[in-house]
Amino acid sequence: MAKVRRNSWVLWSEDEVKLLKKLFPKGRARQVAAKIGRPLSAVRQKAYNMGLRTVIYHRWSEDEIKLLKRLYLKEQARSIGDILGRSPNEVNRKARSIGLKKERPAPWTLQEQTLLKNLYPNERVVDIANRLGRTASAVANKAVKLRLKKYRFWSKQEQNQVKKLYPTRTAEEVADQIGRTVQAVRLRIVKLGLKKTQSRKARTKRVHG
Repeated sequence: MAKVRRNSWVLWSEDEVKLLKKLFPKGRARQVAAKIGRPLSAVRQKAYNMGLRTVIYHRWSEDEIKLLKRLYLKEQARSIGDILGRSPNEVNRKARSIGLKKERPAPWTLQEQTLLKNLYPNERVVDIANRLGRTASAVANKAVKLRLKKYRFWSKQEQNQVKKLYPTRTAEEVADQIGRTVQAVRLRIVKLGLKKTQSRKARTKRVHG
């Protein structure tokens, strides 16, 4: 088995993308992760970004169902999916089909909401969830209801990466490598006043022409 890379934001090679396109629709995301040495979550995220979907249904084994019953009330569907090699949607659908339900969370107190408003702009959702004793999804959903905005500061290192990569790479490639959304990268490119090199412009024109 290949060793997992320390940096999961290393740009995907053409061979890796080809392997993903070939195996992911067959429900073999775990095999892709093992073969190319990337985290399973990174493989699934890349497949999602590319619009790939699993088209083969894999029957649930008795051991999988037992594990689902044991974990569902206290773990998130994504975490269970990583363990079982299934998507979060598969986990939730199976849970509903066998009658599993998560306990209704306690109402948010005024103190919790105040703390959420103070922490949300600059803290990770998972860290806020740990402080409040709630799930990350509950925190994210509450933030949406309260119309809170998250602001993630750009580090000097990130900006240097953008300056180094953008002249010869697309915004999508830069976003994939540094772990930012494409929109965030494009806005930062404009703010930094970066321009494409002539060779990159010519190559892009040939590809799209």
